Amino acid sequence: MRKVKVKREDLAPGACVCDHCTGKCCRYFSLPIDVPRTWDDYDAIRWYLAHGRTLVYVERGDWYLVVMTKCKYLTRDDRCAVYLNRPKVCSEYSSNSCEYDSEWDFDKVFETPEQIWEYADAILPPRPRPKPIANFVALDSMNS
Repeated sequence: MRKVKVKREDLAPGACVCDHCTGKCCRYFSLPIDVPRTWDDYDAIRWYLAHGRTLVYVERGDWYLVVMTKCKYLTRDDRCAVYLNRPKVCSEYSSNSCEYDSEWDFDKVFETPEQIWEYADAILPPRPRPKPIANFVALDSMNS
C-alpha cells in the first residue's frame, strides 16, 4: 500500500509523521568528519566519495559524511521491524525536526571525488610536489 504524502502542517494534532513517511531517515546515515585543512584531508574525503552512494555536506561550518544505505530493519511498508528495541540513535531521533517534508538544503554538497578535488584546488595553496627519493642513484651514473 502506497502512503499518502501529507504535509506536516496538515496532520491531526498528536499524529506522527512517521505514519505517513517512506522511511527517509532510515535510508542513510550521516557522521561528522573533521573540517579538512590540508591536501591530505581533502584526499581522504576524495576517497570517501570514490565509493559511490556517499556524499559530503557542510552545514553551518560543520562537515558530514553521508552513506546512502537502507537500514536492514526497515520493512516493505516503511516501518521499523525492531521499533521497541531499536538502536539508541533511533530512539533519540525526533520527528519534530526531521526532513519528512523538506529537501536537504546544505551550505555545500560534494557528490564526486572530482568536485572535492576541484574545491580543494580553489582554496588551498598548490599541492606540494613529491620529494625525490634520498638514496636514488640514476642508472646512467652507475654505468659510468
